[in-house]
Amino acid sequence: MQPAASDKIIYEHPLNEKTRTFLRLEHLFRQVDFHIPQSSTWDSRAAISSLMDMVAIFSRADIKTDLIKELKRHQDKLDGIRANPEVHEERLNQILRELKGISTKLQQFSGQLGQELRENEFLKSITQRSSIPGGSCAFDLPLYHFWLQQPFEQRHKQIVTWRETLDTVHTAVMLLLSLIRGSTTPTRELASGGFFQQSLDPQSPAQLIRVGLPRESNLYAEISGGKHRFTIRFLEPSHMERAVQTKQDTTFFLNCCIL
Repeated sequence: MQPAASDKIIYEHPLNEKTRTFLRLEHLFRQVDFHIPQSSTWDSRAAISSLMDMVAIFSRADIKTDLIKELKRHQDKLDGIRANPEVHEERLNQILRELKGISTKLQQFSGQLGQELRENEFLKSITQRSSIPGGSCAFDLPLYHFWLQQPFEQRHKQIVTWRETLDTVHTAVMLLLSLIRGSTTPTRELASGGFFQQSLDPQSPAQLIRVGLPRESNLYAEISGGKHRFTIRFLEPSHMERAVQTKQDTTFFLNCCIL
């Protein structure tokens, strides 16, 4: 679930593995960037934990290649609409320059993304112990405990240095998700008895489903789907029992992001 506009809560569901990975990276970047300016040792721990989660994602897939391919795909798509008289040419050229610039930086990046962080002995020791519940306690990692007791300015400078090694990835992920989310305008839909299903054109594969509910609604959206169709169920939350699908007809806003 993404941060919502003031009048709606937005629920998102990726329809392919690349978009799923980009959303997870966006989530982790937001966590890191929230905790970095905070002075407590718990915020420093949280920032490092999010950085290490990103490194784990980079080690499981060739994210650099995926990003470069997606940046090129978006360049080709946007280049193809240049002749459309309704297109704002100056804005289009700006986006194309951004896509090309980020792609060039990624291509110039040697090695695997996150390699500098992965090979850092201090961070490696934290990662190894963090696989154990509570494994980063002071008695498990005395060096980490020592580091956390250093002045905030010192900890902050070090975390910012580690975070900066991933700046290009962050820029690429945020630009791609911005283009995907902005590729369509929301439509107003009705879910009969809290259920909605829609087929998708496999020739124009959708990347992301976005559902908007009024903030005052006492329902939440559960989305599932693939390249052929998706379904949305609107559930009544419960903190004591299993949530159930509402029986009410539910009006919501829908974006099928295809770019």
